[in-house]
Amino acid sequence: MSDDVHAQLQKTLEHQLDVIYQGVEPYVDRSELATKLVNAMGLESIDQAPVPFTNHWSEQDTILITYGDSIERKQDHGVTEAPLKTLYDFLQGPIRQAFNSVHILPFYPYSSDDGFAVINYTAVNEALGDWQDINAIAQDFRLMADLVINHSSSRSVWFDQFIRGEEPGCRFFKTGAPDKDYHQVVRPRTSPLFRETETATGTKLVWCTFSHDQVDFDFANPDVLLEFVRIIRRYLDEGVKIFRLDAVAFLWKQDGTSCINLPQTHEAVRLFRTLIEHASPDAVIITETNIPNQENLAYFGNANEAHCIYNFSLPPLLIHTLIGGDCTTLRNWLMRMPPCQDGTTYFNFIASHDGIGLRPAEGLLSELELNTMIGTMQSFGARVSMRTLDDGSSKPYEINIALYDALQGTHDGPDRFGLARFICAHAIMLSLEGIPGIYIHSMLGTRNDLDRLEHTKHNRHINRHRWDFDALDEALNDADSHHAQVFTRLIDLIRCRKQQPAFHPNATQFTLQLGPGLFGIWRQSISRKQSIFCISNVTRETVTVPLKEVNLITTYDWVDLLTGDAVDDLNGELTLQPYQTVWLSNRQ
Repeated sequence: MSDDVHAQLQKTLEHQLDVIYQGVEPYVDRSELATKLVNAMGLESIDQAPVPFTNHWSEQDTILITYGDSIERKQDHGVTEAPLKTLYDFLQGPIRQAFNSVHILPFYPYSSDDGFAVINYTAVNEALGDWQDINAIAQDFRLMADLVINHSSSRSVWFDQFIRGEEPGCRFFKTGAPDKDYHQVVRPRTSPLFRETETATGTKLVWCTFSHDQVDFDFANPDVLLEFVRIIRRYLDEGVKIFRLDAVAFLWKQDGTSCINLPQTHEAVRLFRTLIEHASPDAVIITETNIPNQENLAYFGNANEAHCIYNFSLPPLLIHTLIGGDCTTLRNWLMRMPPCQDGTTYFNFIASHDGIGLRPAEGLLSELELNTMIGTMQSFGARVSMRTLDDGSSKPYEINIALYDALQGTHDGPDRFGLARFICAHAIMLSLEGIPGIYIHSMLGTRNDLDRLEHTKHNRHINRHRWDFDALDEALNDADSHHAQVFTRLIDLIRCRKQQPAFHPNATQFTLQLGPGLFGIWRQSISRKQSIFCISNVTRETVTVPLKEVNLITTYDWVDLLTGDAVDDLNGELTLQPYQTVWLSNRQ
């Protein structure tokens, strides 16, 4: 590393560490810790700094979200093939036309929460495969992996050391005191905040934000930070290019506060970005912060924090729009969303391995609207997960349902437009500013897995089905099945999107005013050579709009990218069938 680059990196890290550890006892030597972080990241010989405000993405990027074992294949004698090998084979099929990136949800040894109670951060779960399987996928796809940073499994070696009073784990975990007041602490669950744990030095109250099997780290101990930097280095070496910082909003705890979104947490994300960018300039951080919209936006920092943030408000608002036939709230929200600076963008999604988060809709939907949506989802088979408020009461936290079932009808009940509504939702999401991520069960049109839900009693398992490879292959080759129709149409949508410069994640976006039944945005490429008017009918009625209201430039020839139909009369009308989307583009 050149002297100038080294000195600047050291200075930046020391400043970030000063923000994080100011007032922490015992005193943390910032200079010594910064040097340890540089060494742990292997940055001693780097000779250039990352270029700020650089976009490491384009309209070509789409991320498939999947568990390592979402698809399983039986071999001879009923033996199951290593699921990561099965996933690799599936990724080599038609789906590769649509996706260049894949998010494999936690693939480490775990004890609960389908991977998010990590036992060993540097091993691959033997039930899934090994590092060679991960490496193979990383060679063909941009790999996104979880850094489960807030907590680990109570069965980890570190927590066993905590119980025994042995280094280093004895100081790795956050504890509470019986004489402290924790009523302000924000909780995403209904379980008690603390678990009593007998240790070699007496009974400890161990902090558990999520469950008593997920014990929270104490980042006030700099050795915890250093250990996670070593883990990040290992993941980079194994081919990871996108880091999903799981539950990062809860990282720092401080008595007398909400213990969420604290300044130290934001500074820690900045520090991780500093180190990761110097180690791998094209690597990306995505923060998973399932919180109200304004708090979520803060994780962009000044283009020096997260590269991407989950657009958590989109799923509840888009579902609210399509089951209610009114895009007013969605449109008003989008109008207030800031355009992303270069070097940052949104991560857009509708469905994930979790549920439809309701906290990101707070302040955007009224209690009546939220309760009405919850009621409709429950009539479609959904379950509702709760969280505890500071007064001890509980409140809905997320809706658990497969997206295909969530969009099977409206507030009036199921109807014949389920498939069209489902495709419309994705056409809207794919047109928005940001990088799109699509859950594998949305690509496959998977329905509610009520059998697995009944077996495990875990609400989120309703949307975590495990497909048999042969059964899936049969479903996708049956042209009459909704699975095949969903799969084919979504691949066609994504392939079309990837060819349009106006869909670059940082291309210009303006919201159109076309009434409650038509949701519309205008995208313009960074070069300003291409414009696309994306208009969707969010109702189950045929809707007509005069093209003059769309303001198509008269000196251009226009075509609907999705049908290939030319727009011949700009003084005419545009007619959209129920849940139809058009992408009107000037010819290139």
